[in-house]
Amino acid sequence: MDFKLLMVFVDQDRTDTVLTAAREAGATGATIINNAQGQGLKPQLTFFGLEFMASRSVILILVEARRSEDVLNAVSTAGKLDESLDTGIALEIKVSKALGLTEHIKALSKEHPFD
Repeated sequence: MDFKLLMVFVDQDRTDTVLTAAREAGATGATIINNAQGQGLKPQLTFFGLEFMASRSVILILVEARRSEDVLNAVSTAGKLDESLDTGIALEIKVSKALGLTEHIKALSKEHPFD
C-alpha cells in the first residue's frame, strides 16, 4: 500500500480546525509538534525592532496515497492556507515504507470505503 506524509505548518490556534478537517477527509490521526518557529517571506518586527517569530504547529499526517489529495485539500481550506502570506503551508511527501498501520487501514476502510 502506498502512503503520503502531509506536513502542515499553521498557527497554533488553527491546529484543532485542521485536525478535524483532516479526520473528516479520511485521515486516521496525526502527530503535532508545538512551538515550532520559522521565518516567512518578510520578517515581522516588534516595536523594539526585534524579529518576532510566532509559535506554530507542525502537523504530520500519514495517509494512504489515494486519500492524500482529499486530506490535503481539506487541511488547506480549514487552515485558510491560500488567503495570505502568513497563514501557513502544507506539503506532501511520498513515503517509501510505513509499518504499524494495518489495523488503521482496516478501520478506515469500514468508515470511508472506496467504491
